[in-house]
Amino acid sequence: MTKPPEPAPHPPGPNRLAAVSLGLLLLAALLLFAPLLGYRVPVWVLALLLAARLGVQLLRARSDARLRRPVSWLLDAALIALLLTTRPV
Repeated sequence: MTKPPEPAPHPPGPNRLAAVSLGLLLLAALLLFAPLLGYRVPVWVLALLLAARLGVQLLRARSDARLRRPVSWLLDAALIALLLTTRPV
């Protein structure tokens, strides 16, 4: 009697840090749409979410060299700095 074929292995899903990074990005995107619905979101909240995401990106880059993107990190840091230094009108 022959053995049935083994099922094909599933490709690995995103790791936890990737899921956290995506979650932070989605939350920031939702907060950017909040003013359209009449809600006011403090700028420091967006800056904090983007800073947390930058930290997660740096942690992910420590374990995988393909994720090292210093220009992207610089742009993220510049965006955070602009958010924190811009005064509302």
